[in-house]
Amino acid sequence: MGAAFSADIVRSIEDTAVSRSNTMLGTGGSIGNVLDAHEPVGGTMGDPEIEAMSAVATALTDLEEDARARVLRWAADRYDVAMSPAIRRVGGSAAVDSEAAAPEVTDVEIAEEAPNYQHFAELFAAASPKTNEDRALVAAYWVQVHEARESWASRLLNAELKNLGHSIPNITDALSSNMRKKPQRVIQLKKSGNSRQANKTYKVTHEGLRYVQGMLGGEDGS
Repeated sequence: MGAAFSADIVRSIEDTAVSRSNTMLGTGGSIGNVLDAHEPVGGTMGDPEIEAMSAVATALTDLEEDARARVLRWAADRYDVAMSPAIRRVGGSAAVDSEAAAPEVTDVEIAEEAPNYQHFAELFAAASPKTNEDRALVAAYWVQVHEARESWASRLLNAELKNLGHSIPNITDALSSNMRKKPQRVIQLKKSGNSRQANKTYKVTHEGLRYVQGMLGGEDGS
């Protein structure tokens, strides 16, 4: 998340607080004036959402842009919230920034920039995944990027992992865990059959590719 993105989110928080108070109270002005107008006698906030927005805006006001981005990313991860595209103001109203909404790089560009590993063992060692869901994702990355498969079945992943002594007891659960992430790191494209053991076809998403790239670069990927 870039610094400009975090600034847009702070402005969006302020705009939302003002909009909610205007709707309920018919008042306008800065977020501080709106919150003051909304506070009832006794000093207790009447709307917990506006109170939370005020606390966030106050906490971020004096931080540098990079620090704001880190705090917002932490909050999104902590409360399992998918961040919306950057918002900018156009003629007094909010509009989605089309450049920010687009992925920074395409899946093809990610594949082209991937380190050139000749063997899965080399990639696995470089990524050093610690959980079954990450092991499954790293194996999926190998199959999709280095073996150039647009989609794949879970059995291909466990075959690669088994050769390294890291076979996953339930590969379907590991992939499902990646599918539950927000944004999803893996998606299911097709299912043949009705049973739990039915043949399923998957694909690593843009977010999943970036996550593994982060692991290979020594980052946590999140």
